[in-house]
Amino acid sequence: MQNASKNFIKELKKQKRNSCLLFLDNIKIIKDALKVGVKPKYILIQNDKVDEFEKIFQDYQAIIYTTTHIAIEMLSDNKTPQGVVCITEYLPNMVIEPKSDFLVIDGLQDPGNVGTLIRTACACGIKYVYLVESVNVTNTKLIRSSVGTIFQTRVMETSKEEFIELVKKYNLPLIKADMYGKNIFTFNLSGTKGIVIGNEGHGVSQELSSLCKYSVALPMKNNVESLNASIAGSIIMYELHKDEF
Repeated sequence: MQNASKNFIKELKKQKRNSCLLFLDNIKIIKDALKVGVKPKYILIQNDKVDEFEKIFQDYQAIIYTTTHIAIEMLSDNKTPQGVVCITEYLPNMVIEPKSDFLVIDGLQDPGNVGTLIRTACACGIKYVYLVESVNVTNTKLIRSSVGTIFQTRVMETSKEEFIELVKKYNLPLIKADMYGKNIFTFNLSGTKGIVIGNEGHGVSQELSSLCKYSVALPMKNNVESLNASIAGSIIMYELHKDEF
């Protein structure tokens, strides 16, 4: 264990813009990542938190640094840092054919919503998530919102062109969330299927919408036109998988 220099902290702060690195600042998420084999590169522990956190990382081949609360604040996006930051390399998942139900997130840029959708997908047993021209999976708010479930789910970042090619190649059935779709509570479809959640402002993109064989909607009262994307998507996922619980 060694003390982190000011220059080292500044260099790490610059590297936060590197999409090949994950900056994990929540101890639960860090533990979840380590459980599934994520290998830490650097670990920074606040000076007065060493006794609390050092033993968690003793079995991992990573350089552990002690540092100040101010340095932890510089590297964390959390308003109330827990006193530890784990930095690990991120290797993007290859885009592959889904072997079971999957979630498609189309053009959604809010990291909180995307993280919540990934978390719900994992809770519903959905193992494949495609981020189609959406927020980067290494976004710290997305990781925090997913509460570590990005490490239990195969999250694949892809362009529209690549995803469209995948759908056509394997003839994947897609269901889009759309305000003019069929009532989700009377809809039923067996077999592997993909649930497409679009941008809150514009919905599912025209390119992906043209590939969707089905569309579903949430019935709403009191002239409410739409719900938050993560809420609507979560309800749809649970409804389509209710028989599995």
